[in-house]
Amino acid sequence: MRRLLGAILLDACAHRRYVFTCMSASEPPPDEKRSAQRVEVMWSVDCETEDTFLYASIMNISKMGIFVRTDEPLPVGSELTLRFTPRGDEPTFTMQGRVQWVNRVHTFGENLNPGMGVKFVSLTPDQRERLVATIHTIAYLRNDPAQLGQN
Repeated sequence: MRRLLGAILLDACAHRRYVFTCMSASEPPPDEKRSAQRVEVMWSVDCETEDTFLYASIMNISKMGIFVRTDEPLPVGSELTLRFTPRGDEPTFTMQGRVQWVNRVHTFGENLNPGMGVKFVSLTPDQRERLVATIHTIAYLRNDPAQLGQN
């Protein structure tokens, strides 16, 4: 049986929300431990496991992984297939990932950035090259005043 979680939550019930928001998880690693350049983005992403399909948003991306913004993060260690398209005219990325850490929704507190850090796994050299080129292009365009408003 498949469940739909995340931004479009069609069949959630109070029990599932409790299970996912109260699971134990590690906190994201401090910024100084990150070894790859991250670029802020706002892209839609489909995250699929054997029994779950999650529509969510990518908030930042690096050559190592992504931060997926969702109120219903998957458990740490979950293996998933990611599908996202940086821009409408580019081919869709389809990659494998593993949930590395979770920033949970806090029932009685504010958490402005709930979601999960997903590390890319088993990337082919062509996938890695295309991903790095995409990230570098976005970073370059954002630093080029002539391109402001076009990204």
